Amino acid sequence: MKDIINRFKITDTNSFKLSDYDTADTAGHQKENAEELLSDLIRQTAKLQTELYAAHNHSLLIIFQAMDAAGKDSAIAHTMSGLNPQGCQVFSFKQPSAEDYDHDFLWRHYKALPERGRIGIHNRSHYENVLVTKVHPEFILKENLPGITKVKHIDKEFWEKRYQSIRDFEKHLVENGTVIVKFYLNLSEQEQKERFLKRISDPEKNWKFAAGDIKERDRWKDYMDAYETAIKETSTTDSPWHVVPADKKWFTRVTVSSIILETLKNLKLKYPVLPKEEMEELDNTKAELEEG
Repeated sequence: MKDIINRFKITDTNSFKLSDYDTADTAGHQKENAEELLSDLIRQTAKLQTELYAAHNHSLLIIFQAMDAAGKDSAIAHTMSGLNPQGCQVFSFKQPSAEDYDHDFLWRHYKALPERGRIGIHNRSHYENVLVTKVHPEFILKENLPGITKVKHIDKEFWEKRYQSIRDFEKHLVENGTVIVKFYLNLSEQEQKERFLKRISDPEKNWKFAAGDIKERDRWKDYMDAYETAIKETSTTDSPWHVVPADKKWFTRVTVSSIILETLKNLKLKYPVLPKEEMEELDNTKAELEEG
């Protein structure tokens, strides 16, 4: 699966262009093999999750960003289906609350970070602050920032500082034991259209569709520019982005699972070794139980 990881991991930000990545790419894999492959990936990941929890010196933060209908929810549901819920937490970030706006833009995301030994999944994330706000800069005015009272005050320097804040935030997390995996589910405009039509036509999926989704779709190019810039500015060696094809949901799930599994493998996790005194106590306890 390393071929998948290397194929979609963003390492060269200087030449990165979102348009260079095929939204329907399957890296030569076939759908008929996907279910069996995904099951095996989930099984291996579940085993490593137990070791992550036992070792208790790292946490894993998984970030999902995408356009509407790209399949974030289903990717999370399928790829995390084998994990122990006690060691995993999912946060879905919607519009900030009044309390959120009373703090800096990273505050609510910092509160949702996973503890050591646990896996945290953020469905949307702190990146919304350089994505939707980049397309709709008027949202920034709600933050009541010093000197930012009009949209015209939100200039290039403002965004550069915000990207820097994100890089610093993630660097701090990595240095303190949090491993970060960032996924952008790369959906085509045509595929989004087809999925929207399915949501409208299927009564069981109507609830997923909102009229505002169409208005945001009209800003497709603006969003693509915002994503491309955000990925270029914040994909680092320790906290890289992965641009995952999202037109084929089965391949999206295989790719996400493969990257998560390989990330955990790279930690070289081991169960903790008990001190000699505790081992001796266990041996004594074992002997007592066997005698009884």
